[in-house]
Amino acid sequence: MTALQWALLLPCAGALLSLLAPGRRAVLALCVAGGAASAIATGIAAWQGIRAPQFAAGQQVFLDPLSSYHAVLVVFVFALSSIYACYYFAPGIEDGSFTHGKARRFGFLWFLFLASMLLTLAANNVGLMWVGMEATTIASALLVGLENERPAVRAAWTYLVMCSVAIALALLGVVVACAEARVAGGTGRSVFLWTELRELAPKMRAGPMRMAFVFTLVGFGTKAGLAPMHSWLPDAHGQAPTPVSAVLSGVLLNCALYCLSRFLPLVEPSSPGWANGVLIPFGLLSMAVAAAFIAHERDLKRLLAFSTVEHMGIITLGLGFGAGAAALFHTLNHSVCKMLAFFCAGSLAQRYGTRDMTRMRRTLQALPVAGGGFLAGLLALIGLPPFSVFMSELWIGRAGVQGGHWLAVVGFFVAAGVVFIGAFRHAVEMTWKGSKERALVGRARGLGFGLVAAPLALLLVAGVWMPAAFSDVLARAAAVIGGNP
Repeated sequence: MTALQWALLLPCAGALLSLLAPGRRAVLALCVAGGAASAIATGIAAWQGIRAPQFAAGQQVFLDPLSSYHAVLVVFVFALSSIYACYYFAPGIEDGSFTHGKARRFGFLWFLFLASMLLTLAANNVGLMWVGMEATTIASALLVGLENERPAVRAAWTYLVMCSVAIALALLGVVVACAEARVAGGTGRSVFLWTELRELAPKMRAGPMRMAFVFTLVGFGTKAGLAPMHSWLPDAHGQAPTPVSAVLSGVLLNCALYCLSRFLPLVEPSSPGWANGVLIPFGLLSMAVAAAFIAHERDLKRLLAFSTVEHMGIITLGLGFGAGAAALFHTLNHSVCKMLAFFCAGSLAQRYGTRDMTRMRRTLQALPVAGGGFLAGLLALIGLPPFSVFMSELWIGRAGVQGGHWLAVVGFFVAAGVVFIGAFRHAVEMTWKGSKERALVGRARGLGFGLVAAPLALLLVAGVWMPAAFSDVLARAAAVIGGNP
């Protein structure tokens, strides 16, 4: 059995074993072990896929440099979030609110969530990719409503309905693209495989492919949280258990943008530059909407959710500028940074007994690890040097200038500046304003130093040094978006 097959089967095995786990702590231990095993298997498969495409199941699934890059991000964030889940659910185990049944349900859905994301990324069959993306919606929606409280259930239903309708529109785009491929000479060939569609792209007509791209943009763009289709995201990410929020923001939305980016090399031959031009306004609008809400948001997790809308806009803008490598670099930076921020935000919310930032004061003094980590993570998110987010944003801005998108670049930096000011004000007030004694009312296990130090170290190192091997990986992955084999 190949590493790719192991990578796809291990999460399924973890889901089944979660239903048989004898206790709550056993479920969480299984999540940690399963996350580590999946990370190892996926890492091996991805290393092979970066060097040469790896196929399985009769070429229905594969890993190339682009899917390998995203798959590594998924298992990295998932593995660390599994460790964080042990800290997050510890108070619930002690007071009995995290029951054995809830733990089994969490473990089962947690591994199915991972399996569906990896299936989405590894699918060479576009129909299978769509199935994987729809499965991510179902699994993650049930995780959002895990606590079975009214706000969480309402957020889960909103998320489920909006994204299911959106994914149905994306399916329509997939059907149009495959039908056009059949007309373009795909008779006798499997027009549902990405590898075949890319070869047929130069023969496809502009009209049908533009229509297909619009449908996929609305469909996958909704799942990615792009404005104006983002309204489900703040509630879902705010109400979900924090380990789930970290994976939702950190890597699930990347999977949606990955699906959308797969269509770029299919549209480019018949309509050079058209798809990129469509992406730019969506990226700018997402940043502008996020900036307007971040300045006045009081809920800690919703603040991070709107930050996700902003960064999905930045990545989309990078794709629109034709800067595939810069967009992928920013994808990595945002995933690591948002994971760190949610870890710390979850610990702060548990300890203060609220998500209201106006009631969190002296966080650095009260909780040095979580408070310091959140401060550093938020500063990294808003692009403060020397963190790597600053470098990827600068890279995207430079690509926009080189491409002649002057107005878009100005809008990009204005929106980023508004976010910087608004988020920085929140960070200062939480960290140094007021007194801590009367605010600490909740219970929390704390936060492991390694869960803060490791992401921060990665963000700092990537901000000042890019190894040649990593630069080569970015170039290979970006070449797939550009339509090269």
